[in-house]
Amino acid sequence: MIPEKIEEALNNQINAELNAAYIYQAMGAYFEANNMEGFASWMDKQAEEEVGHARKIYDFINERGGRVALKGIDAPPVEWDSPLEVFEDALEHEKKVTAMINELVDLAESENDRAAVSFLQWFIDEQVEEEDSVESIIDKLEMVGGSSNGLYMLDKELGQR
Repeated sequence: MIPEKIEEALNNQINAELNAAYIYQAMGAYFEANNMEGFASWMDKQAEEEVGHARKIYDFINERGGRVALKGIDAPPVEWDSPLEVFEDALEHEKKVTAMINELVDLAESENDRAAVSFLQWFIDEQVEEEDSVESIIDKLEMVGGSSNGLYMLDKELGQR
């Protein structure tokens, strides 16, 4: 049986993951509206990953005899000033999710819930990858600056994901 505090915290994490998917989908819509299909495709895939993360937690709660309690998701932004600003916001959000995962691990350890600690290790590793991926794109966006040719090439690269 899953401890009540862990169940509640994991339900909050499901909400955070689905909120992240919603944010990434909004970012994808922004790129679509600006004819940047590669950026949009990257964001669409990221949104799908976040839904997968939520499902992973959903399944874990159920496997441990808990109860999934889905919550409302806030509306995401719809406009940004530049592709760089979009990815800076994405990085800020990933760092927030990383902090939430770390808090979950701390809670699982304090509750002596070894199953949750083991389960959450995958998310710790995933967050390292998520932040690195977004930081890499930010570096490239800073490198190309406002160059239309650079943005075009980066759009093509991101479309290959």
